[in-house]
Amino acid sequence: IAKAHPDRAEPLVWETIVLSSYASAKGGLPALDLAKKARDVAMAAAKRDAKALDAGGLTAVGVLYYKVPGWPIGFGNDAKAKQYLEKALALAPDAMGSNFFYADFLIQQGDKKAARVFLERALKAPPHPGYEAADAGRIAEIQRALAKTERQKAASN
Repeated sequence: IAKAHPDRAEPLVWETIVLSSYASAKGGLPALDLAKKARDVAMAAAKRDAKALDAGGLTAVGVLYYKVPGWPIGFGNDAKAKQYLEKALALAPDAMGSNFFYADFLIQQGDKKAARVFLERALKAPPHPGYEAADAGRIAEIQRALAKTERQKAASN
């Protein structure tokens, strides 16, 4: 589909999602080549149209940078992750994905208080017509993350 529509970023964002999901399912060192390809495809999507699919290319690049291990194993880099996720938020401040993944990154960084703000924004995001099942799955993830941060907040009080 991406080859049939070389001017469109959306097919590249979807390709990134497929590659990232496959890498995650495969796991371990064999997944690194898939993760690198996903990063490259996401960067190409962002270059074509950074706003496409709620800044999906930039969001995906950010996610890959915080989920993939860093050197010497992989290309992971928390500073780059933050940079790309913040760019995505600037372009899609009300989007479910950009808010959820920035919150997830903040949770990984130990900043659960800040993460709650972005999780709550993600819950208020407008739905994606035609993607009700995907939205429902993401909302369930957001609610689990909120519950987790709430339990940790209560435990620290």
